[in-house]
Amino acid sequence: MSAVQPPGTNPDRPGRRPAAALRLATCLLSVLPACLPAPAQLPSLGHNQLLSAPPLVLVGGTIIDVTNWGHSANDLHDAVVYIRDGRITAVGPRVALPIPKGATVIDCSGKYLIPGLIDGYASMSGQDQALANLYMGVTTVVARSGGLYGDADTHASPSPHVYLVDSIGSTDNYSLLLRQPAWSRILKVNGNRPAELNPEDTARQLTETARLGTRVLLLGIDLTAANTQWIIEHAHAIGLATYGEFVATPVHVSVQAGVDALLHMGRYGIGVIPEELQQPLAEDPYGSAARTAYGYAERLPPTDPHLHDYARFLADHRTALMPTFSLSFLSLPDHRNLWLEPAARLLDPHLADGVTDRQTGELVYPLFSWEHRLPIGTQRWLEEGAHKRANQQAERLWASNQVLFESYPHYLASSGAPAMGALPGISLHVELEMLVRLGLSPREALAAATNNYAEQLHWNELGQIAPGRRADILLLDADPTASVWNLRQFHSLLLDGNLIDRQSLLKK
Repeated sequence: MSAVQPPGTNPDRPGRRPAAALRLATCLLSVLPACLPAPAQLPSLGHNQLLSAPPLVLVGGTIIDVTNWGHSANDLHDAVVYIRDGRITAVGPRVALPIPKGATVIDCSGKYLIPGLIDGYASMSGQDQALANLYMGVTTVVARSGGLYGDADTHASPSPHVYLVDSIGSTDNYSLLLRQPAWSRILKVNGNRPAELNPEDTARQLTETARLGTRVLLLGIDLTAANTQWIIEHAHAIGLATYGEFVATPVHVSVQAGVDALLHMGRYGIGVIPEELQQPLAEDPYGSAARTAYGYAERLPPTDPHLHDYARFLADHRTALMPTFSLSFLSLPDHRNLWLEPAARLLDPHLADGVTDRQTGELVYPLFSWEHRLPIGTQRWLEEGAHKRANQQAERLWASNQVLFESYPHYLASSGAPAMGALPGISLHVELEMLVRLGLSPREALAAATNNYAEQLHWNELGQIAPGRRADILLLDADPTASVWNLRQFHSLLLDGNLIDRQSLLKK
């Protein structure tokens, strides 16, 4: 395997000087130590503290096992859970863990306990979205800022935990660093499309966005292969997760480099395109080359051996798939009006202006201004045509993902809300429904929204009901491993060990 090239270098192009790589390495080494994450530690409690601060104790419930990507089923019945200072301190059967004197006890008899749900890529831009997420049991949101996502709101209360996503390696008008004067000139997009940053700026951006608290780096469609490989390697060195929407970089290159997750089924679907389509795509990721490449990927029949080879390739590597089926839900059969959900009452009614008809729940396909001058019958014909094309595209992508699933790559659940009719909180449940429809068991789907994030991204503070994890816990009235719909049957949740009544959220 050839050595990984630093950003901006290409051994096939003359004129690149090795001095650039040396400057990059020097720059990176000077700032990396400040970004290294401190090891997670539980608080040390003395005897007096134990007496003065009795723990919260959950007694009698069944803890659902979500380990090993949902392949383990060692549920713990009649369980006892100790909680102190927002953390789980002990878990075990009732016969092994006595109830401490003076503890606050929650009787969970007949309940099923699962970790709080994680939406791995969505908006969290206001109190309305915070409440909708909590009502649906989402206790952590990996939040993208900018554009239709709005600015990530880290001050809402109550609120899920917010993990920030930032772009890396290219200009971006929505970067988290853009508000800093020193970065405004560097990151502002000039012209019609983003541009890759030089090696020194990429190294500085990596470390400075980590200082802001960024947890995930989004590698975008304009990054070329050398930059992608370098960023993945050095992001992992300082404990940052990497998501990819790769276009200019071949998908197989990013997977071999170890990207943590491939985002959006419409993007990673182009991993099947041949090299003769990939080369022009790197130079033209938005125009005719893109239409050709995506068209090829979408129309590849499920029986094509290239698609099956791609499925096996994905299954053989550590990269997880984050398909965001929710964004295509309204274009697939058997969908429903998400605005009829109780949690939708919490959302800003203008959240999906121009995207869905709130009365029917169907997607709206707006016409161009000049098309409104056409006869009404022609306008309806154009709208019906757009609707039909969207449905056909979604069904082709779905068929391709069914082939990918047959080799069973790993999955992470995310909604992508709010976009294409997906709604905060609500659409993470839609995503889990779609994963089950794809072929995952309810337990495997549940793992995709909980412990798979700890497995894949090393976020060991969440994802399980286990000592040392955050006390984000849902108390369910029905077994979620019997049906994914049972995830909706809960009345309360713990957020950082604080009990929240679900119905009370609707009154805020």
